[in-house]
Amino acid sequence: MKQVFKRPDCLVDIPFHFCPGCHHGIIHRVVAEVLDEFNLREKAIIAASVGCSVFMYDYFDMDVIEAPHGRAAAVATGVKRARPDNFVFTYQGDGDLAAIGTAEIIHAANRSEKVTVFFVNNTIYGMTGGQMAPTTMIGQLSTTTPRGRDPQEAGHPIHMAELLATLAGTAYSARVAVNNVKNLMKAKKATKQAVRAQLDKKGLGFVEYLSTCPTNWKMTPEKANRRIAEELIPIFPLGVFKEEQAPAEAGVG
Repeated sequence: MKQVFKRPDCLVDIPFHFCPGCHHGIIHRVVAEVLDEFNLREKAIIAASVGCSVFMYDYFDMDVIEAPHGRAAAVATGVKRARPDNFVFTYQGDGDLAAIGTAEIIHAANRSEKVTVFFVNNTIYGMTGGQMAPTTMIGQLSTTTPRGRDPQEAGHPIHMAELLATLAGTAYSARVAVNNVKNLMKAKKATKQAVRAQLDKKGLGFVEYLSTCPTNWKMTPEKANRRIAEELIPIFPLGVFKEEQAPAEAGVG
């Protein structure tokens, strides 16, 4: 019988530990499949962040450097400058990248660092107990906003894909979701384009993945998945916000 589906070579053959209904495992697979397609396992280096995304070293069969909280983009910058022939990427949550790591990601993009950033936005702090994140929606409940996020007190959710698209050094910026098959296919396409941005030496590639957090949203996995379409996507619209063309002399790999 012909095998049509298998574990990506870039992933270790162990079960994911993530909560039931969490999209981290799906996003891991999307990233791993793309890295496989570009044959990058032996030359890739991950700058892992802090939070639920920290476990890259357990799941990805490649070199991983653990970055301090929020500093993954800065660590990736140093690695890429020291080893320009390697493929360097980060995998970060919204609490890590959009809060304590805001300066690092903005300046890395503004400098056009040749790295790729995968950003998982579940609109809440996951590992630390469900506090309000920079991406928490207006009215959304969290442990620090028990009556819902009030913009008069806590401001508005940050739209990172649009924000980074305004910077000259960003080569590619998109927001995707993995809540259904159609969006999953679009997410894989965007992931490929963000990888190409680095391989073609165009600048920083960025993909924001809308993701569930059933545990801290206090929802069943099914309801959390529906929430992506019903609540998150209207606030965080999907699409490509910037895409630079490759220089004529640049190659794909």
